[in-house]
Amino acid sequence: MKKMLMATTAAALVATGAMADGHAKEVKIGIEFGFTGPIESLTGPMAAGAEMAMQEVTDSGMLLDGATVTPLRADSGCIDNGLAVSNAERLIADGINGLIGADCSGVTGAVLQNVAIPNGMVMISPSATSPGLTTMDDKDLFFRTSPSDAREGEVMAELLMERGVKSIALTYTNNDYGKGLADAIQSSYEALGGEVTIVAAHEDGKADYSAEVGALAAAGGDLLVVAGYLDQGGPGIIKGALDAGAWDTFGLPGGMVGENLPKNVGPDLNGSYGQIAGSQGEGIDTFAKMSEEAGFDGTSPYTPESYDAAALFLLAMQAAGSSDPADYGSKILEVANAPGEKIYPGELAKGLELLKAGTDIDYVGASSVELIGPGESAGTYRIVEVQDGKFETVGFK
Repeated sequence: MKKMLMATTAAALVATGAMADGHAKEVKIGIEFGFTGPIESLTGPMAAGAEMAMQEVTDSGMLLDGATVTPLRADSGCIDNGLAVSNAERLIADGINGLIGADCSGVTGAVLQNVAIPNGMVMISPSATSPGLTTMDDKDLFFRTSPSDAREGEVMAELLMERGVKSIALTYTNNDYGKGLADAIQSSYEALGGEVTIVAAHEDGKADYSAEVGALAAAGGDLLVVAGYLDQGGPGIIKGALDAGAWDTFGLPGGMVGENLPKNVGPDLNGSYGQIAGSQGEGIDTFAKMSEEAGFDGTSPYTPESYDAAALFLLAMQAAGSSDPADYGSKILEVANAPGEKIYPGELAKGLELLKAGTDIDYVGASSVELIGPGESAGTYRIVEVQDGKFETVGFK
């Protein structure tokens, strides 16, 4: 909205001061991911993706009349609420203007409730997918560039039916993410006529999962779906099931998709399949080339979404003419969605220039960004299968 002309000198001075604050020469963006914990093998590329967008904007010199963007990393531990909250508080103390993260759903909810909301800080998570975050009273401060697990449950159910799976056993990591995803898979699969023989939680970090595998095997099922984490309990469940001869093929939701899983499990994982948030087209192709040149894997899970989270922050700031969360938060949906000129990876300078001129943009980015409802991704999924020890993309939904 256009600013109203101020009628008094005092009001004009206030407006001048606000503009100066909004055009600070350094914008700080926090990156809070689980650099330790059950998805630590994914978070290096995720952070690199976010930081690449920040460097692209800094190099352009276009943000808020020449502001530089400084990333500040912090560890969420993925499943450690205390660590995540204390590190988010440290980022607030360090003067961040926005927070990318957290990564896993439970810590994301904890940071949102205990840090972001009390401090009026905007968060954009590239990977927190719990359906519970959709209905949380976030005071319009929380967004995510990955779709909700409610949608992933539908996608997995469709995939299982397409592959002729009539019954499944289902195990999930015992936290908000695992429970929400398991509920979504079960309800969607049963709605299509599939049978769920057992739904059982497992704890991460155990040395022996024979008891859990025994209960799952006793219930039976054509396939075992493991809604866990690829660097923690998930591989333990799979290895236990293979050792027991209970299953030789596994259903793998997003938290299990990453190159560490086939490396750790070995060739017996070949033929297992699942899905993870991902898109196809010009955006991801460009981003994959950019990231390869920068020395990291842009196709790694949630890495495109991390680039897009950073880009949305900076484009929204430009649209608002301010790095203050109270000013730019309402602009995130505007820059993410139509109408407007489409902006792809590598075109952030163009987007900033258009916004400065008052022209609408539609940020497509690396993950085909389209934010719906309470600011979350409508989402497409990449269907993957383990072939010759690697996850290969075999389709999209």
